[in-house]
Amino acid sequence: MKLKSRKDFRRRRHFRVRKKVFGTAERPRMAVFVSNKHMYVQFIDDEKGHTLAAVSTLDPETRSEGVRLNRDGAAWLGRRAAEIARAKGIEKVVFDRGGHSYGLRLRTLADAARKAGLEF
Repeated sequence: MKLKSRKDFRRRRHFRVRKKVFGTAERPRMAVFVSNKHMYVQFIDDEKGHTLAAVSTLDPETRSEGVRLNRDGAAWLGRRAAEIARAKGIEKVVFDRGGHSYGLRLRTLADAARKAGLEF
């Protein structure tokens, strides 16, 4: 497979990460996806193949808060994701960055989720 674009490189990194990261009912996978306009967080039980909880910048509550795809928006989304996860009884997660670099936005999101009570 010849890699031609940044998207191809991201997909390749994502497959490499997914070989090692696996979510269970006790410790689901916190999957993060970042597009050009929005950011998505899902808590997934890979054994059953079910999404346990999800939050994104497309949610009506998030839009009413005026969350943007920047550092502040990532921090807000991390806190909100942790609140939703804890409401569902999720305390520990496995972080899946989805092949994206652990840069400013992903690091901010992860740190905010940790401060809000999630354990990685």
